[in-house]
Amino acid sequence: MSQVNVDGVGIEYQVTGHGRPVVLLHGWPDSGRLWRHQVPALADAGFQVIVPDLRGYGRSGKPDAVEAYSLPVLAGDVLAILADQGAGRAHVVGHDWGAALGWVLASFAPDQVDHLVALSVGNPVTLLRTFEQRQMSWYMLLFQFPGVAERWLTEDSWANFRSWARHPDADQVIADLEASGSLTPGLNWYRANLPPESWAGPPPQLPPVQAPTMGIWSSGDMALSEVQMTDSAQNVAGPWRYERLDGPGHWMQLDAPAEVSRLLLDFLPAGPFPDAGEHAAGRRGRIR
Repeated sequence: MSQVNVDGVGIEYQVTGHGRPVVLLHGWPDSGRLWRHQVPALADAGFQVIVPDLRGYGRSGKPDAVEAYSLPVLAGDVLAILADQGAGRAHVVGHDWGAALGWVLASFAPDQVDHLVALSVGNPVTLLRTFEQRQMSWYMLLFQFPGVAERWLTEDSWANFRSWARHPDADQVIADLEASGSLTPGLNWYRANLPPESWAGPPPQLPPVQAPTMGIWSSGDMALSEVQMTDSAQNVAGPWRYERLDGPGHWMQLDAPAEVSRLLLDFLPAGPFPDAGEHAAGRRGRIR
């Protein structure tokens, strides 16, 4: 494992393989372990795979302040990892909150995101646009209440978490949350970025994503509607590709690992980065 220090917060990350960098960003309530099936597939295909335990999770630092988990701060962590590796540009693949973080990175650091893949979570601009998605996102409001959310998730041997989330790796995730003290820091991602007043105000404003972007949504997702992903096309200026996986739940990397790896390998170019002119021309590639 490697570590980069960001204003006193240590961010742990692992690097596997050699080649064009691709950063895999997990979400709630996971760690870099979520990507264990995709890492070898990408490394064997000629990528340098960078997998952090994001701020608040695993072996990374866990500051107390809620504002320390805002998306701009989290984006700074990822950019610090890239700088630590000497990577001026990388592919970014994110799931859940990692996808939201990927959207922000691609919007505000376009020169450093070559291709973007968002799993499950669509662009923040369109995330809560529909009443259907607001209904499905009820838990985001519950998670705003310190102590109450923690109790609801953990009481009765984590019975509510198990029955609601249906995480395929529940036992290990729970063990990791307990061992690392990551529950409250993980919930602080919700508290910092989706406070109750954000539900009544205008959506966040992000510059359109310039990078070629693929959104992947799975039909068994208990928390996210399909439209919040498909509407993301409205906020992508570069080529847009959408893939729907029928059957898998929210954690598609675990429910359908081979299919997720296949889509990543089909979409992400390997080999050396092209120069700036070739890169711009490549962004006029296929759209689905």
